Amino acid sequence: MLYRPLGRTGLTVSEIGLGCASWWGMKAFPEAEACALVHAAIDRGVTFFDTGGSYSHGEAEPRLGRALAGRATDRLVIATKAGTYHAGGGRIARDFSPAAVAVSLERSLRNLGVEAVGLLQLHGPAVGELTDELLATLQGFKDRGLSRAVGLNSFDPRVIEHALTLPVFDVVMVDYNVLRPEREPLIARAAAAGKGVLAGMALAMGHTGRQVLKLHSPRDVWYALRALKNHRADVARGARFGFLHRLEGMTGPQAALAYVLANPNVACAVVGTTRMAHLLENLGASGRTLNPELLGRIRAAQG
Repeated sequence: MLYRPLGRTGLTVSEIGLGCASWWGMKAFPEAEACALVHAAIDRGVTFFDTGGSYSHGEAEPRLGRALAGRATDRLVIATKAGTYHAGGGRIARDFSPAAVAVSLERSLRNLGVEAVGLLQLHGPAVGELTDELLATLQGFKDRGLSRAVGLNSFDPRVIEHALTLPVFDVVMVDYNVLRPEREPLIARAAAAGKGVLAGMALAMGHTGRQVLKLHSPRDVWYALRALKNHRADVARGARFGFLHRLEGMTGPQAALAYVLANPNVACAVVGTTRMAHLLENLGASGRTLNPELLGRIRAAQG
């Protein structure tokens, strides 16, 4: 596993991180298997773990805390999110008021069993929700040592652009993958502003070559239905990248991650999985490079 600095935070992270969310945190997925994935990741050098209070119906964050119990965490950067929460019935609610974000962080620390997190991110805020009072609250978290760094994640480039002008934010998480080359100028500006950059959705949610539509179990059905409901356009675009899954010496996911990590301004590519074989395959992408011919094919498919 290779490591990269996370902007100017003073933190160093594994260039591949584990996202602890979605089916991984669901009660339907056995906790023993979920914990085994976390332990295997740690044993193989992963130091960045990403979760959130609203993920997996509110179950992902405490599950990660149980997985980390008894493990040495001093080298780990545990990242969680605030501003959204599970409101029951599968609904996600929003509250970016300073009081609600403070309560969210307190709950996260209890759930994770830690005194401080490495990174607290606001989970998809709007520009108008980034009030002076909220920014002061976030700075207070850092001043009190409750969070080493503060960031936000968003699929809206306008929100990321605004965050680049705000000194309190140390890190931004951007949806960057082979289907999102248009994020590259934004990532460059973030790095120039001294912000650490995390690549969320680094595997394009399995849409390359329509991998997400290959059904072998109930969890595959769950992911496929979510993709068809929320990401139908990406599923269609992903069909152009089927050639990534027919390479010699490198799997499709490894090639997709190598593309993301070829960007020197990306500190960490965050991936999620519920299968040990997939985890090991993904971690095998660290240090991989793409030859010019393959990179050219990817650029051509991007259009």
